[in-house]
Amino acid sequence: MNTSYKNKSIMIVDDSEFSKKTMAKILKDNGFNVKAEAGSAEEAISILKNIHCDLFIIDIVMPETSGLELAKIIKESTSDPKIIMISSLTEETIIMDAINNGAQDFIQKPFAPKTLITSITKLLSHTHEKLF
Repeated sequence: MNTSYKNKSIMIVDDSEFSKKTMAKILKDNGFNVKAEAGSAEEAISILKNIHCDLFIIDIVMPETSGLELAKIIKESTSDPKIIMISSLTEETIIMDAINNGAQDFIQKPFAPKTLITSITKLLSHTHEKLF
């Protein structure tokens, strides 16, 4: 099995330190390259001025700038970004907003580690594919 997608760089953006660290541990334990972690959209934007990431895992509800706004900014400024939105909010309008702002997948919190790994694997090993 070709696992070259595991070399792709991932950024996790979540204002919950616990969620951010938990996701980073799950990914690192499964051989993924977590290149950056940010606690806010503003921090993520600042980090992106200096590094490139291939995939973004973004919480929707964050103080100041929402994850939806961040996804839109990333989509406009990054070449072919893969974006997974995560949230405990599951209203259809929220999910549609995520899609419209560039997300290729949506994962409901709380989630099983396998759900996250499967989503990332599918997005990084296939180009231009939306999972939902």
